[in-house]
Amino acid sequence: MPESPESPRTLVLWDVDHTLIETRGVGRAIYDRAFPAATGKALANLAEISGRTELDIMAESLRINGIEPDAVTVGKLAAALVQGYETRRRELATISRALPGADDTLTAFAAEPRIHQGVLTGNLREVARIKLEVFGLDRYLDLDSSAYGDDDRSRPALVTIAQQRARNRTGEIFDNGHTVLIGDTVNDVQAALTAGVRVVGVATGKTTATALHDAGAQIVVEKLTPALRELILNR
Repeated sequence: MPESPESPRTLVLWDVDHTLIETRGVGRAIYDRAFPAATGKALANLAEISGRTELDIMAESLRINGIEPDAVTVGKLAAALVQGYETRRRELATISRALPGADDTLTAFAAEPRIHQGVLTGNLREVARIKLEVFGLDRYLDLDSSAYGDDDRSRPALVTIAQQRARNRTGEIFDNGHTVLIGDTVNDVQAALTAGVRVVGVATGKTTATALHDAGAQIVVEKLTPALRELILNR
């Protein structure tokens, strides 16, 4: 299908936590409540979560707490997490926040017809939706042209999933040269490089700009700004 000037030609996939929002402890509190609700056992240890998929995090968290991560138990924990976020929307709205520049940057990207925006996140699909809805960021993003932490345990595999979903939604073929992942961790950068797509590192989380650059990010910025749109389109 020939491209028109209005066709979305670059698929931009945003990470969520510490790239667009930060939960400021609310996410951990929800995990602490969801774990015993799903397993009958208190959460003594939580797996490292930065840059990982929720399937991976849940499996390791269950295992290190002495529980076999079979499909039934993982499913119960996932359902408890979604319910926890659903019932604590007000807590998210008052304690958590959208990161500075997130709304303006997404607005600028949404105004550019050469860009189609989705997310690529380790969050469960419904958890990501709730987080983005709480801060009104969902209106800029095609959540059906996206990939989530309950689609696959491997973060690089999520890139292909998102590309296919975006193709199904738009009719456009987003090859690796026209797919950009934006994230705040070394794992985000490594996932993009493994998948063969472009990557922007944003030093809005715990990872420094230097570390993101050294990991291989082609563009690194200290904060979110509408100017990032032109950096991506002109690179």
